[in-house]
This record gives sequence, C-alpha cells and structure tokens, in this order.
Amino acid sequence: MSIAKVEPLLTARALRGPFDYRLPPAMDRVEVGTVLLVPFGRRRVAGVVVELAERSRLPAERLVEPIAALEAGASAELVRLGLWVASEYCSTPARGLELVLPPGTGRGGAQTKALRQTWAELTPAGSAVLAQGSGAPRLGPVQRRALGLLAEAGTELGAAQLAASGVGRETLPRLERRGLVRLEVREVARRPRSGAVGAPPRRVELDHDQRAAVARVTAALDGGGAEILLYGVTGSGKTEVYLAAAQAALERGRGAIVLVPEIGLTPQTVARFASRFAGRVAVLHSRLSAGERRDEWQRLRRGEARICVGPRSAVFAPVGGLGLIVVDEEHDSSYKQESDPRYDAREVAARRARDAGAVLICGTATPRPESWERLERLELPRRVDGAELPAVEVLDMRFGAPGGAAAGPLHERTRTALAALRQTGGKAIVLVNRRGWSPHLACRSCGHVWRCPGCDVSLVVHRAENRLRCHHCGHAESLPGSCGSCGSVTLARAGAGSERVESVIAELVDPLPVFRLDSDSSSGADGHLRVLSRFSDARNGVLVGTQMVAKGHDFPDVVLAAVLDADATLRFPDFRAEERTFALVSQLAGRSGRGERGGRVLVQTLAPEAAAIRHAAAHDAAGFLAGELARRRELAYPPFSHLVRIELASAQEARLEFAAAGVRGRLDALLPESATALGPARRFRLRGRERRQIVVKAGERARTVVAVREAVEAAASTAELRGVNLAVDVDPQ
Repeated sequence: MSIAKVEPLLTARALRGPFDYRLPPAMDRVEVGTVLLVPFGRRRVAGVVVELAERSRLPAERLVEPIAALEAGASAELVRLGLWVASEYCSTPARGLELVLPPGTGRGGAQTKALRQTWAELTPAGSAVLAQGSGAPRLGPVQRRALGLLAEAGTELGAAQLAASGVGRETLPRLERRGLVRLEVREVARRPRSGAVGAPPRRVELDHDQRAAVARVTAALDGGGAEILLYGVTGSGKTEVYLAAAQAALERGRGAIVLVPEIGLTPQTVARFASRFAGRVAVLHSRLSAGERRDEWQRLRRGEARICVGPRSAVFAPVGGLGLIVVDEEHDSSYKQESDPRYDAREVAARRARDAGAVLICGTATPRPESWERLERLELPRRVDGAELPAVEVLDMRFGAPGGAAAGPLHERTRTALAALRQTGGKAIVLVNRRGWSPHLACRSCGHVWRCPGCDVSLVVHRAENRLRCHHCGHAESLPGSCGSCGSVTLARAGAGSERVESVIAELVDPLPVFRLDSDSSSGADGHLRVLSRFSDARNGVLVGTQMVAKGHDFPDVVLAAVLDADATLRFPDFRAEERTFALVSQLAGRSGRGERGGRVLVQTLAPEAAAIRHAAAHDAAGFLAGELARRRELAYPPFSHLVRIELASAQEARLEFAAAGVRGRLDALLPESATALGPARRFRLRGRERRQIVVKAGERARTVVAVREAVEAAASTAELRGVNLAVDVDPQ
C-alpha cells in the first residue's frame, strides 16, 4: 500500500499535519510536490504531498483516497524549502508551501490554465483546390479567403491571425473535415512585455578585479559552493561579474537565479541578461498577469529557461540544477517580506544555495553589517571607466534654507545647481523620502492637526487630487478650506513631500521636463517603467522621487544628484537607522557622474556631523561599517544577537491585553537562558486596531525560534487569541 502524506493548503495555526491518504493504483505517478484534491472533514481541499511512505500509523481501513491528482506541483527540493520557511519564520506549512507551488495554485485547487491556440496549415488537397480556380469544388467566400491567406503566407497561421482577416473560428473545422487544412492545437507561451531603460547593454572586457572575482566564483562552482559578498563602489561593474558567473554556471549545466530589490529594476536587469543569454531568461514578479506568471514558471520548470530574474519571491523559482544565486543591492530592506510568512529572501537564498551546493553572491556598494561580518568578501574598488566618484557636498539645513522662505525645501546651492541645468544641459535626480505635498496639515490658530480616524498618524496632503490621505490604511477625505474646530482659514501645510518638490523644481528649471517617481505616480503594471523610460528618453530633465530613484538605475547623462532631508531616517526609533541613512545617501550619490561629464552630489541635512552622513559623503563604507559594528557589538544587536518580534492586534483592547500577557507568560516558560523577552509594549493604532509588541532578543537563534513557535501554537490552540491577530517576525528589519 502506498501512502501520501499531505499538507492541506489551510493556514490555521492549530492544524497539525501532514495527514495520511491511501493512494489507489491509478495514482501511481504521484510524487513529492504533487497537488492533490483530498477530502478533509466535510470539505474538498487542495493539499501538497510532502512525503511518500509504505505504511501509516493509522489502520488502512481508516484511510481515505484522494479525489484527484491536479497539475504537477513543486519539486521535492522546493517542498523542503517551503516547509523550512514555514518552520524558520514561525508560519504555517500551507503558507510556506504556497510560496513554491505553481502560480495560480489556490486553496481550492484551481490553477491558471495553459493558453492554447489553434494553428492552421494548408494541405496538398487544399493547394490543389485553389489551383483549380472556378472549377474547384464549391467554396464559400470566407473559406476561399482562408485558403488564400494560408497559400500567400506559405506557412501555418494562427486562428487569431486568420480571425483578424475575417475568417471566423467555425470556418477552419469545416475546411479540416474536407481535408483542405490541417489543424493543430498548441500551448502558447505568454511572455512578459520587455522594455529597458538607462544605459544600453554592452559587453565589456573585465578588468583585473572583476576577473579575480569571476575566478573565485568559478572555483566555488566547482568546489561545492560559497557565500560571497561582492562589495564594489557604484559603477564598478558588479553586473558584469554576475553575467560572467551565470555564464560559468550554464557551461556546467547549472541554472541561476538573479534577485533584484524592486520590480522597477527588473526590465533593466532582464535586458542585460537577455542580451547575453537569448531565450534562456525568464522573469517572475507580482505585476505579471496570472497567465504570464504561470507560463514563465513552467518554462523554468521544464528547463526551457535556465536563468530567472525577479524580486524576492523569485528565490523560490523552479530552477533545476541550481548553481548560482545573485542578490543584487543586497542591503535593500525590500528583500524582507512584510506579510506572513515574513521571510528574508537573502536568508532563503543562502539556505537554498547551501542545499544545492551553489554559489551565493550578495552584491552592493553599501553592505549590511550582517553581510560584512559573516560573508567572504570580494572587492571591486574602482569604477570600470576609471572615473573618480562624484564629489559630495553636505549642506547644513539647521537654520533653515539659505534664501529664506522663498527657497522652500531647497538649499540655495541646490536651487542654483538645478537652475544651471537650463544652460548646461544634462539630467538630475532629486530624492525626497516622503510622498504627497506635505506630511501634515495643521490649523495656525488653534493647533488642530488632521489625523487618520483609524490610525494614530497624521493625514498627508495630496494637492493634485485635493485630498488628505493616510499612507497606512488608505483613508482619504477632502482637503478642508477651514478648521472644523475653530473655523479659522489659516491652515499650514508643513514640510515637503515629492509632489511639492516636483512643483518647486518644475518652476525652477522650466522649460526642462520634471518627472516624478513614487507609488502615487507609478501605479499600474508598467508604472515604474513608464516614468523611467520618459526620463531616459529626454535630452535633459529632472527625476524627483522617493527611495525608488536611488535603486540601481544607470543613466550616464545624470550630472547632479541631490538628497533632501537626508537625516530623516536617522530620526526613526530603529537600531538600523544609521545603516539605512548611509545606504540611502551613498546609493543616490552613485547615480551621478557615470558619463563623460562627471557629476556632483548635494546632501541637505539637519545632522551634518552624523557618522552616517560623514562616511557617505566620503564614500567610506569600510569606515562606516567598522564604527557601526562596534556600536552593535556593545549593545548586542544583530549580527551579534537575533531578534524576534511578536505583534498582536485587536479592536478590543481588554482582549488584546489578556492575549499579550498570556503569550508573554508562555515565552517566559519556554525561552532558553540566552534569550530575553521585552514587552508587551504599546504600538500606534493601525486600521482601527490597538497593537502590542513583544520583542525577544537572543544569542542563540534556533532554540529561540522553536520556543517562540511553541508558545504561539500553544496560544492558538486555546481561546486565548480569539478576536486577536498575531504575527511573528523573525529577524525584523
């Protein structure tokens, strides 16, 4: 008797699987990773086979058979990875397995289907009929048109092409029955639209440092794998190393995964890899249609594509014989998933590379302290074009913008540099790390501040749409003309967001075009690409935006980069604040001066003496990391400890307090001696729910994660969490 151990795709924490099902002889091809439709209580649910066995702990007569085997799912390797993610990040097996299954596999078992299209080809009999002219057997005008189109093409045509010329779908089967055409139904691959922006792909000779890096990667491919930090200044040619490493992997019959931090960077990276490896590159990301995701996934699974490019979820791509995983811009926080399971794609990549004996390359100009401390380092110390890094000027904003109120959010030197573009030409990138017109609206008379009714945050002014918006829950209301508390019409719009900065700069550089890149201006499937393409195609202009503008773009004609309010991230209550500030300033500085004209960087800040600002201005990553690691070692922060955050939320505060105290009590009983629990502490209200947070700080990761998981599962098996949402975040960012 064959037994399939199945994890139902149900996400209840109290569910203890896998569950045994008896396989009938007709299902002899079922294997680990197959998706089955199984009876589960009174329901029919999809489940994933996680193990095959000869016997069950239950008597055979108590086992039931699956209802049906659905489309083949993930490989055994990916099933193991999905279950590891569920365990490591305190999630459920169902959520971990959903990460590795074919796109469209739902909890009801439905999957996105293949797209099939009918193709028609003229037979010899059809050619003979056309040659007979008026003496041919009787044909209707549409039938004759169909045969004529096929004869003119000299090859097969798709039914959709013929339909566009007035040949209805019912015509082709009639011609087939008469033996005049041959029809064949084939699966049609839905390929994502491609479009590159920035510098065109070009093949260059590797310099000495790049060749040394490739040699080390190649040796690691032959030697069982390695985990490498490729640290190189901006413009040092890290992508060329990735391309050469991928070539080496392919030559050894192995595949590669290339991760990028943002969907907006995918077209650029795909273009570079596609130009080198035509037809062997697939792309996976959330903005593809369901059909495109399904077909790209299947191309990888069948081995038609051997390289996958995409953001964090592409780490689960079904690339067989994996030899290389690249994590580009590895410092970027977007590699951390913010919903359950809250995995870190960098850690998943490391796990997958170790299991496959593959090489992991984490590349960046601004390494994370964790990577700097733990990984083998390879350095690219200079730009490939031999140019110096752009000069960085720090502008002190502590006493207001020189030039008075008229200067607005811009320092006088920033205004002068931008205005000069009208005469000198060239492009500029300006980063302001806030969306909207201004961060909040207040009454000058009584001090009333407009706040979100569901969240403990201020509403943001969006002037173009005449609305106030909450950037946490999406609540929106009309922009008021007067104060509802005192009736005053003297309302203050404090601070500046990307919308206001765009307006100020547009007036300053007129008639040059100004483009804005943030989540408000780049909505839709190709939003990022549309904005970046317009900026790339323009002869001159300014790109204004949030963090999106600093991430890996390569525009050789950018001669000026400016960061407004560079120390904003330093004011966050976050032990990573220094690291984030250094990376943000350094990364934007790297967008300038990639062409023959060189470049210039202006950094506006209220904290000109902050270590992160000083080291970024000096392009000194090593100096910054030395100080940052010393600080973290003294305070026992990662990488010298591990953190786990447990967040509880409920609309009922009394129930929330009870649940938080219960979870804390269970933790105290289960945590190892090396771990300390802090809290529960109050967090700001979000979407109408009160929140509490417990943070566990530990020297030993594995035992701590096990203890947290046991505490949470124990609480979930009782009424303790009724009406309370609980989320666990291992290694929170």
